Amino acid sequence: MAAAIREERGLEAELVEGGGGVFDVFVDGTRIYSKQQTGRFPDAAEILEQL
Repeated sequence: MAAAIREERGLEAELVEGGGGVFDVFVDGTRIYSKQQTGRFPDAAEILEQL
């Protein structure tokens, strides 16, 4: 996903290892995606759309 963000938006993404199945995406301190809330992993297009 970091590669897709870099290629499509020219932004560098920082991947931070989590635990317990947590997968959240933050932009400038604001959460734009939470696997806990949706119950699934996002596809890259969903994240790119939010950027």
